[in-house]
Amino acid sequence: MKSARHIAIVLVTAPDLRVARKIAKAVVKARTAACVNIVPRIESHYWWNEKLESGAEVLMIIKTTRAKLTALESSVIANHPYDTPEVISFPLKSSNAKYLAWLVNNVR
Repeated sequence: MKSARHIAIVLVTAPDLRVARKIAKAVVKARTAACVNIVPRIESHYWWNEKLESGAEVLMIIKTTRAKLTALESSVIANHPYDTPEVISFPLKSSNAKYLAWLVNNVR
C-alpha cells in the first residue's frame, strides 16, 4: 500500500438520487473528483432549527485530491438544494499505487 496523504474522501448527503446524480456529474465532469459512489436509501436523524428531524437521503462518497477540496465544495454547494449541505472530508491513509495514480490522473 502506498501513502495517499494528498487524497481525500468526501461524504455528501442529498435528498434523492436525482440530486445526487446531478452533483456527481458536475464534480466528475469538472474533474474536481475522480469518482463518486452513490449509496441510495440511507436514513438520517439530525437537529434542524431546534427540532429533531429524520428522513430518507442518499449518500455520496467522493474521491478527490486535497488540492481540489475547495473547488469540490463550491460545486456541491452550487448544485445542492439544501441550505446547509453536508460536505465532510477525511484524509486517505493508504491505497494501492495503481488506484492512486488513476485517481490523481483524473482530477485536474
